[in-house]
Amino acid sequence: METRIGLLGLFFYYFVVISTVLNIISGEVQSYWEQPFAQPYFDNSTKREVTATVGQSALLHCRVRNLGDRAVSWIRKRDLHILTVGILTYTNDQRFQSLHTEGSDEWTLRITSPQPRDSGTYECQVSTEPKISQAFRLNVVVSKAKILGNSELFIKSGSDINLTCVALQSPAPPSFIYWYKGGRVVNYSQRGGISVLTERQTKTSKLVIARAMPSDSGNYTCSPSSSDSASVVVHVINGEQPAAMQHGNSSANSVLINNRSFSHRGHGPLDRWLAYLGGSKNLILSLASTGLCWLVKSISSPLGGTGR
Repeated sequence: METRIGLLGLFFYYFVVISTVLNIISGEVQSYWEQPFAQPYFDNSTKREVTATVGQSALLHCRVRNLGDRAVSWIRKRDLHILTVGILTYTNDQRFQSLHTEGSDEWTLRITSPQPRDSGTYECQVSTEPKISQAFRLNVVVSKAKILGNSELFIKSGSDINLTCVALQSPAPPSFIYWYKGGRVVNYSQRGGISVLTERQTKTSKLVIARAMPSDSGNYTCSPSSSDSASVVVHVINGEQPAAMQHGNSSANSVLINNRSFSHRGHGPLDRWLAYLGGSKNLILSLASTGLCWLVKSISSPLGGTGR
């Protein structure tokens, strides 16, 4: 009987000790999680404003520390639409997707093929009580290429064609910039004297065709990756006044062509000059022998205008 009482006493003693230890541990754990530094918080080192081009995926990176068992959601601010919860997509628009690697603190919202209408504010939200969120601004722009100079160039035969293309409103350097003549990529092996210099950091590309010939005339297009293309029409013309011709992207206001073969409505050959005024887009045909002058509005058919 005494032995049984002793065992019961010993049992209650250890029970009290173990309960006390567990209560201490539980209290410490609870106290730890109640401390501010142990609560989920955002890493503010991530980029909060992102610019993306139409057609290229946009990525918004949200980094949450001490997440624990809380969930991360992405919300579209303008209509408070829930896009993702955890790694699940909660919208019919499957262009939106949450990317997360197990064990990491980063939760990324990816928007495939973004459009200008997708521009706006998006919130990365954590399911604490009360909820905490971090706002991100997305700007979706249309990147366009631009060929410097006029949209139509007249080049003296034997001179160089020099075209410079710039990718505008492109948040990142283009992966490539292709040049086309008509619908075909400019062929380096087709003839000598063709060179392309592309500088990705400045988003520019230069096409040089040395010793241009009339066969080099045509529509030249600059096409950077993820940018709308730009074109220029080049005319390579035989003439006798190279100093007055427009070379490549020169800002010269006129091009003079010595031309003795044209005739206009029975008035005989044009034995003086055909002047192209780049600023006004007009052609002036001068006949020295008659003193007559025609102002032609269309540069595509300089001899088809109405006499004045």
